[in-house]
Amino acid sequence: MADRDFITDQEAMGEKGHMTHEEVVHLSALSEEEKKLEKKLRLKIDTLIMPLVILVYLMNYIDRNNYAAAKLQGLKDDLSIDEQQYQTGLSILFVGYILMQVPSNLLLNYMGRPSLYLGFFVCAWGLVSALTSQVTNYGGIVACRFILGFVEAPFFAGVLFYLSKWYTKKELALRMSIFYSGSLLSGAFGNLIAAGILQGLAGKRGISAWQWLYIIEGAITCTIGLIICLVLPDFPDTWRLLSPELKSVANRRLAIDAAEADTDEGGGMSQMRGMKLAFMDVKTYVLALAYMAITGGSGFQNYFPTLTKTITDNEIVALLLVAPPYVFMVVYSLAHSLLSDRFGKRFWFFIYPIPITIVGFIVFMTTESFAPRYVSMFLMIFIFAQFGTFFSWISNAIPRPPAKRAAAYAFINSVGNSASIWTPYTYREGDEPYYRPAMGVNIALQGIGFLCALFMFFHLRHLNKRQERLEDEDVQLTEREMARLQHTADVEGIDIGAARRLQKGFRYMI
Repeated sequence: MADRDFITDQEAMGEKGHMTHEEVVHLSALSEEEKKLEKKLRLKIDTLIMPLVILVYLMNYIDRNNYAAAKLQGLKDDLSIDEQQYQTGLSILFVGYILMQVPSNLLLNYMGRPSLYLGFFVCAWGLVSALTSQVTNYGGIVACRFILGFVEAPFFAGVLFYLSKWYTKKELALRMSIFYSGSLLSGAFGNLIAAGILQGLAGKRGISAWQWLYIIEGAITCTIGLIICLVLPDFPDTWRLLSPELKSVANRRLAIDAAEADTDEGGGMSQMRGMKLAFMDVKTYVLALAYMAITGGSGFQNYFPTLTKTITDNEIVALLLVAPPYVFMVVYSLAHSLLSDRFGKRFWFFIYPIPITIVGFIVFMTTESFAPRYVSMFLMIFIFAQFGTFFSWISNAIPRPPAKRAAAYAFINSVGNSASIWTPYTYREGDEPYYRPAMGVNIALQGIGFLCALFMFFHLRHLNKRQERLEDEDVQLTEREMARLQHTADVEGIDIGAARRLQKGFRYMI
């Protein structure tokens, strides 16, 4: 009987489904008037939301990675810790970070108030960072690092999910790259700030340079967190600065982009159901493994000041040498992602940096002189071009509804960052100055990333071929497909036949 019902439903919608050309265009694309409004909408989003999330991400990475700069400013001596204890302090942050990932993103999607949710945790990690200046022993630094990871966890995966509620898949790669530039800028300016503090504040008021580093950067982060609570808009439907027309365009363009409404089923889909959908999708696991590979391969960023110290004896110069590769990659990654968006490609833009980084790792562990080793750092840092492409690929590859996307983002981010728990132990003092085991691990991880990308290429191509079959209006739909079409039709205020026409042209971006 169920099959007969579906045939009847499709037959019933068949007459409605034969719309005029004008009606099809209206449903499958924005009108000319709506396109004008879309430009205005995009400008509003770009000028308010993007600067705020970039600023927070800048502080996120500075607060997380000032531990590496503090190492050069006397932290190990003041706390009487050895290298292995230092590495444990580095990796323990990611234990707390991973534990909080999935619960946090599901809670964020359920609450629907990113401004307050994210703003609160920004203030929290700023406070923890500032209080880290008061630790006096190994147990204290481990505890602070663990708590810092726990309160930092809601931000990154939360913002990836948040941005996917504002931008279409063709807009995301550039925005994700711009967003990720916050971490690259932190690598440059965080170490410049550290160099300035080391030179100007060391010993002032009886406080060590590394303590000043935590106090100043933590206080700045707390201030920014309060601004986020007050200024960051939540979602298009609730942003008071948007007119009803702009809100309508904001929702319609995302629905057209995904071939379905970007809301949870029934207006409030079970968060556990969303998590189940995410864990039933093989793409979630492959993307998580790929992210773990590039995160592990980029682990040298936690030791960048230590790596530059191998080519100079001056600690301030070592901190200053960190900045140029990061500044270069900020500019390069933006151009890289702009082209990725323009050509609508993800796979090729993800894999071409891999051989470049491998050359960098090999040069670093086989040469001694200043020039080739410093050039190798510019090659190694090409791995960060992959991140902007990867983040947008997640959004392109993990379909709606939002509850599924939120769970997938969190799981991928937690698995990816698990590499940061063990990779610090590959950078051993005894391997200085070449760090050959660490560089070898980085090469292997880049190989794993390539294999994951290869799987995604063929898998998404298969799904796109299946999508072509579903566009055939004579194909019988399953109960689940009919339910999703009905949900989209209800949200968009159209009949189910029109909702099916929204499917036309939708493809996963490869």
